[in-house]
Amino acid sequence: MLRYERKYLVPYRLLESLRKRILPFVRPDTYADNNDCVLPQYTVRSIYLDTTHMDCHEEKTEGVELRKKFRIRSYNNYNPDGDTVLEIKKKIENRIKKHRAFTSFKHVIPLMETADIHKYIRQDESGSDLEDAHRFFFHVKKRNLKPKVLIVYEREAYHGLMDEGVRITFDKNIRSSLQPEWNDMFNQKGLKHLFPSHFILEIKYFTDRMPLWAKSMVQEFHLRNDALSKYTIGYDVNTRHHFFTY
Repeated sequence: MLRYERKYLVPYRLLESLRKRILPFVRPDTYADNNDCVLPQYTVRSIYLDTTHMDCHEEKTEGVELRKKFRIRSYNNYNPDGDTVLEIKKKIENRIKKHRAFTSFKHVIPLMETADIHKYIRQDESGSDLEDAHRFFFHVKKRNLKPKVLIVYEREAYHGLMDEGVRITFDKNIRSSLQPEWNDMFNQKGLKHLFPSHFILEIKYFTDRMPLWAKSMVQEFHLRNDALSKYTIGYDVNTRHHFFTY
């Protein structure tokens, strides 16, 4: 299903006010329940893949409307049995579609070496996991995709009370490094911050209209929708020695 996704770069000084503003309309994300943090928060770790000539990066930089990003994502601290996702994120004009397949982190290296999806991918009854894993490896092999950037951040996440399809996330402390190995997924050292004084607010929804309470919040805080890519900026921060200070 296609989803709308709006991103806003927001100074940290507005974080608490925004949190209070949304609380009457949301509930904490249940995925964040199993941690010791008071907030509904977890750490997201993604290794992005790209071609030798960085085609995915260039497509984003040039504003290509139909484009794809490829990543392998895991969460929180090292756990060999922890959920790990192979994902294709497709941008179709102003909407998003994802193809996802799940494995365990301990299987990432043998999976990437063998592409044996029947052995390592968790299968659901519909068979969609295998289909999405096949899509992922089709592009990996055809385009010779390799790990290029590790992106790590803390995500504070909420779902809409009236509509489960609405999701609000605050992505904080975003940092990156280049040329990661698969075993670097949980690396904590040598990461550069993308936005020293800002976080990314994302509003996601499936209907063609943003919820009125979310739209009102955007207007109230004078937020500006921006085409922010953690992958692209994370790469640029490390290669161009430039911090994005807004």
